[in-house]
Formats: sequence, structure tokens, C-alpha cells
Amino acid sequence: MKMLNKGLGKFSLMLAVTVAVLAAAMITNRSLAQTLNAGDHQKSRSRRASEVPSPTPPANPKEDLPQESEDVVRVETNLTNIFFTAADSNKRFVNTLTKEDIRILEDGQPQEIFTFQKNVDLPLSIGILIDTSRSEERTLPDEKAAARSFLEAVMRPDKDEAAVVSFTGDVTLEQGFTGNVDRLRKAIDRVEFVPPSGYIGGGVVVGGTPPISDTNQILAGSTAIWDAVWATSNELLSDSAAENTRRTIILLTDGYDTISQVKMRDSIERAQKADALIYAIGIGDTYQGGVDAGSLKKIAEQTGGRAYFPHNERELRSAFAQIQTDLREQYLVAYSPANKTRDGSYRRIQIEVIDPEVRKQNLKLNYRPGYFAKTVDGSLPTRPRTQPD
Repeated sequence: MKMLNKGLGKFSLMLAVTVAVLAAAMITNRSLAQTLNAGDHQKSRSRRASEVPSPTPPANPKEDLPQESEDVVRVETNLTNIFFTAADSNKRFVNTLTKEDIRILEDGQPQEIFTFQKNVDLPLSIGILIDTSRSEERTLPDEKAAARSFLEAVMRPDKDEAAVVSFTGDVTLEQGFTGNVDRLRKAIDRVEFVPPSGYIGGGVVVGGTPPISDTNQILAGSTAIWDAVWATSNELLSDSAAENTRRTIILLTDGYDTISQVKMRDSIERAQKADALIYAIGIGDTYQGGVDAGSLKKIAEQTGGRAYFPHNERELRSAFAQIQTDLREQYLVAYSPANKTRDGSYRRIQIEVIDPEVRKQNLKLNYRPGYFAKTVDGSLPTRPRTQPD
């Protein structure tokens, strides 16, 4: 799998995807090699991970990084932070809740709330992931136009940052994190559908045309959604230059994964550990199977995001508008877990409306359903025993 950073000069970086499985007192590691190669305007041909050196990546230019804002929320590190939104039956956002209106439970046990803030407007770190496989050939122009409009509307100078990633069987970093909207716009413009050899259109590939290489042929004709989510969470969002940000992945795809080396479950874990919301926008060609709504709903709900399934350009732009509102009109709840055990277990979270009058509104609360406790050395586990399915 390869990632090309087209806006930051020529360099190559191997992204390692390590998924560790704990079973019967033995740990088996399997790794996925991820490669970033250079290119200002043109993607280079794939190389196997073993052939690519792994230099230390250069730091992003200062002008690409959002400056720290005075209104950044500061919360003690021993607290668990949960962001949530509230909407009524008409999907209108509700921003009138108070601390007394709710209670929070961890593994079924009530927790004492230390911090409750509404309309939390933290800096944003956004990864835009765009599926460029052949099933997206017809819809890609609309996806790109909506993504451009979204970034132009949501990005604030010197505060927010975004990155652009495209993927088929390869994962390509079109633009690393930057607050420069013009660079992001150009990166989205560069995203294109690259057909596999023998492709004649409409999702049809015929034989008789010799491929560039067997590896490139397989990658060009496949889709690695979960690899893309894993790599973005692990290498981009986890190392985001801005602290105290809302980390978010906007995933534009039909949801049909054909070649990922990591499972959907593993990509969800990695996003959860990066504290990243995933907003999935299911867009697919009806002539090639449509959309796998179940997979996209699962990855969104398990990370505290949402899944949208627009049928036309208007609905696509509406989905982006709702995501923008979601990211801006949030509540922050922070509590010190009653369970102080640093065992790396998965802790389930539940937020309930307890005020009788407020409950009559039948509010829909949206939040991540849990988190991974840290271990004794302060690290996050590779795979806790109590991880949910």
C-alpha cells in the first residue's frame, strides 16, 4: 500500500500498520506496510514495501499548522472527555441542555461530572478520505465538488487543519495537514479515477491488455477502505500537530472493501484510540452494487459519528452541512472514572437525559459508545480483552 504526499516535496515514508492479536498467552503480530512516495503533480508507480527506505519525515512548514487558540478547552489528563450532540425529532440541534439534565454511566455505573460545556468550538483536524475505485467513477466529480465546498465553509484560518487522502487498493496522501484552503482545494482537484489496465468503462475490465505489473493491476482494481481508515487514524490524526482538537474522518465511499489487510474491527479500534469521529457518506454506483450501508453505519456509530446516504448532489451537500453543524454545536462532558484500574479494558459509555421535561422532547444523543482505558505505563493496548464486537 502506498501514500504519495504531493504538496510537501519529495520524500518517502513507510506507514506500518500493526495489528496485534492476544490469544492464549501468545502475541502474534502481523503488519501492513504503508508507503508514502513523492510527487508534485504525478503519482509514481507502486513499489513493494521492502524496496522502499523509511527516512524520518520532515516537519510540516509552520504556515501549514493551525495556531493555538485562546478558547481551547483545557481538561485534566486524568479525566475522560466525551463530546456529544443532541437533536430533536425533526433533526434540529438542541443547545439548551444543562449539567443537571443528564447523567453519564460507565459500564453501567453513574459517574460524577466535573466539566459540562455547551457549544464547544474546538479546532478541527479533518481527514477527507475519497474512494477513487472504479465503482466511484461516475460519482467522483460530485464528491470532489461537495468536499471542496465543505472545506471552504468549515475551515477557519489559523485554527483548523485538514488533510486529503484518496484510495483504491493503494492509499494516497494527496495533501498532509494544512490550514491553507487553497492547497486543500488543489489537492482535491488532483484526485482522479485511475482505471486498471483493460478497463473499458462502466466497471468492465477485459483481458488481452498486459498490465503494468500484477501488483499494480490488483491495486488499481480493488478497494482498501479499512486500510485507509487505519492509516489515517494511526499516521495522520494520532500525530496531528494541533493539540486539543476534534479529530474527524470524512469517509466518501460505497463501503465495499475488497482487499484491506486489516479488518473493519481493527480500523474502528484505531480510530477510537485516536479519538476520531468518522462521518461516512455512502455514495455508490447503482449499476455496481450500490452501497454497503451496514458497514458504513457500524464504523460511524462505533466512533461517535454518523452515516449519510445521499441520492443526489443536493442531498450530498446537505450531508456535509449537517456534519459541519455537528462539529460546531457540541457538548463536552468530562469525568474522572470511578474505575481507576489501568488495565486497557474497553469501557462502555451511556449518556441519559434524566430531566422529565427534557425527556418529553425525545432527544437523540450522538456520542462515541466507549473508550479504551490506558495501561499502567500510560499507553493504549493493542487489543483489549474486553473489546466490543
